[in-house]
Amino acid sequence: MEYPDNMEMVFIYSAFVKGDQTYFDINSSNGVEGTELYPRIKYTTVNEHISLQITLDYFTIRLPSPARIVKMAGKSKILIIGGTGYMGKFIVEASISAGHPTFLLVRESTLSNPTPHKSDLIQTFTNSGATFIPGDLYDHESLVKAIKQVDVVISTVGSTQVNDQHMLLAAMKETSNVKRFFPSEFGSDVDRGHPVEPAKSIFGEKVQFRRLVEASGVPYTYVVSNCFAGLFVRALAQLDATAPPRDKVVILADGNTKAVFNTEEDIAAYTIKAVDDPRTLNKVLYIRPPANSISMNDLTTLWESKCGEKIERIYVPEEQVLKDIQEASTPLNVRMAIRHSVFVKGDQTNFEIEPSVGVEASEIYPDVKYATVDEMLDQYV
Repeated sequence: MEYPDNMEMVFIYSAFVKGDQTYFDINSSNGVEGTELYPRIKYTTVNEHISLQITLDYFTIRLPSPARIVKMAGKSKILIIGGTGYMGKFIVEASISAGHPTFLLVRESTLSNPTPHKSDLIQTFTNSGATFIPGDLYDHESLVKAIKQVDVVISTVGSTQVNDQHMLLAAMKETSNVKRFFPSEFGSDVDRGHPVEPAKSIFGEKVQFRRLVEASGVPYTYVVSNCFAGLFVRALAQLDATAPPRDKVVILADGNTKAVFNTEEDIAAYTIKAVDDPRTLNKVLYIRPPANSISMNDLTTLWESKCGEKIERIYVPEEQVLKDIQEASTPLNVRMAIRHSVFVKGDQTNFEIEPSVGVEASEIYPDVKYATVDEMLDQYV
């Protein structure tokens, strides 16, 4: 019998003949039982789903089948910080889908008492084979313990925690086993942007952290994802919209400056593609597909062709945009300043990608069929 069939027989023999999953009591000094520790998680019973059980030193997780274990063989082990957050959940899904052993650092309090939304995410990821490691960005010991188990670290922490990523960097320098680090970027290229305050300070913090990463010697990749479709296309780049408007849109300046829009799923897919790719080592991964660079005027025209409505266009001169930013309160002024950078200054498209600095994702990964802006809008018709 050939591999991987013989591997499956070994698992079956161990479980059903030797009883290696049930013949011992759990020693409290060595481990804890997952369902006792996290009673709020509704686990899948054998009657509901046949699955493997694999016991780790902190709780029990489920793997769908021996075939998944074979798929993961030789794949980099990925730790995701912020994996239950907005962008993090897409990264987790992409990592699992690509067959990487996927680990999430999650606070103990989140695991034991999650919100309904996070409870569903935890259940979904657990059923998909992800491993949850209790820990915290502010707990050095837990970071070191988690990082020692993986090859790649991807941070998706929010903007308020960007400055605190130095704790991750310190833990990675201590372990010396990380072959790639992806800091939390996922926006415009902070080294190329020209935002006004208060966005200027936020970009500056990310620039400073980039320099720390480079000085540390930890291998890295910066992901410049540009605009999230779920935030910008869904609202047609309007500050207060929850769906593409059909009556009027506010357009900054003359509306001819191009921005770049990508779905969160595509951003995640490209990110995971890059983890083992030497072409992205110590470089910027720009996600700038040609079909997704589009101006606000053209985006509005495209939406008009789909919704069948003539939309009023309200143009706001740059001088007024800057005045509005100064008069707005936080965090609205941050969002407005970022839009000024993107839609007035053109900071996502006003430069050529230098090969010595970075690579463009859709060029080096042509096998990823990315969603075009045209396709993104179809779901809102």
